[in-house]
Amino acid sequence: MMDNFPVLTVEQLAGYSEKIIEEVEKAIVGKKETLRRLLAVFLSNGGHILIEDYPGLAKTLIANSFATVLGLQFKRIQFTPDLLPGDITGGYIFDYLQNKFVLRKGPLFTNILVADEINRASPKTQSALLEAMQEYQVTLEGDTLELPDPFIVVATQNPIEYEGTFPLPEAQLDRFMVKLRIGYPNPDQEQEILERRRLRKQDSIALNPVVSPQVFSAMRKTVEEVYIHPDVQRYIVDLVTRTRDHRQVAIGVSPRGSLALLKLTRAWAAMHGRDYVVPDDVKQFAHDALGHRIILEPSLWGSKTVENTVLDEVLQSVSVPVIPVEHE
Repeated sequence: MMDNFPVLTVEQLAGYSEKIIEEVEKAIVGKKETLRRLLAVFLSNGGHILIEDYPGLAKTLIANSFATVLGLQFKRIQFTPDLLPGDITGGYIFDYLQNKFVLRKGPLFTNILVADEINRASPKTQSALLEAMQEYQVTLEGDTLELPDPFIVVATQNPIEYEGTFPLPEAQLDRFMVKLRIGYPNPDQEQEILERRRLRKQDSIALNPVVSPQVFSAMRKTVEEVYIHPDVQRYIVDLVTRTRDHRQVAIGVSPRGSLALLKLTRAWAAMHGRDYVVPDDVKQFAHDALGHRIILEPSLWGSKTVENTVLDEVLQSVSVPVIPVEHE
C-alpha cells in the first residue's frame, strides 16, 4: 500500500464509512449495527474477529462482502482435523521445469482471511495461524515472509457442535480483538432476504468497491489521530482492573483487552465524525472486546451468560468520567 496517501479528516472517514456500510447492506439484510462494529475492527490496527454463531447466518458472506467493498483480497479456509500447517502457510515444492525448489504461498497470504470453524483444526495448525495473527509473518524453512498489509482474520466457530473439535486456548482467544454474534434475522428481514433472491435470479451478489486499498490505509491512519482524554483512558483501565477483582472471575482481562478497547473506541468515534472519544464509545465495545478474555471460576464454566452478567456489574460499578467539550 502507498504510505504517502494523505490523511483523511474524520468527516471524510465518517462519509466513507457510511458508504461502505450501505454497499455491504446490499448483501446483508438487517444487521447494520453488527456491520458497523465489524468495520470498527477493520479500521483498528491489529484487529482480528471471532464470530461464534450457528451455521447459515452469512458469516462468510459478510467477510467476503467487506473485502470486496474495501478493495481487499479475500480467501477462505475450511478448517478440519486433518488440516496441516503447510496447508495454510504454503511451502517450497520442487519445480521440475526450473530444476529447483520454488515457494508456493498458502491462503494466509491475503488481506482478509476467513478461518471457517477454526476450532476443528488441530493445535499445531492453530499455532501456525497464531504466528500470522500476532507477528504478521510466516516462517517457512527458516525464512520469514511478511504477510500483506492489512492482514485480518475473521474466524468462525459453531457453538453447538463440539465433537471432534479442539477448543481455542486462552492465549489464542486473547488475540481476537472482539468476539461477536450475528443472530437470526427477524421474520420481516428474512422475508426481504427471500425477495431479494427472487428478484436477483441468482445466488451471487454483485458488490462494488467503495474505497481503494490506499484510501482504506488512510482511514486507518486517521483513526490513529483520534484524541482520547486521559480520564477516558483511566476509565478503560478501571473497567479492566475491576474484572480482575470480580468474585466470579478466576483470571481477568489482560492489558491486550485494554488496548483493544482503546483502538475500537477511536475507530468508533471517527466513524461518527468525532476526533475524540467519549465514555459511551467504551461502553459500546465493553462486552465484545472483554467478554472472551474473562476466565470464570470453575463452577461457572458451564454457563453461557455469566460473562455478560459480570461485565454488566463491572460497568455499573465503575464511575463514568465527565470530560470537557474542549478536549484539546
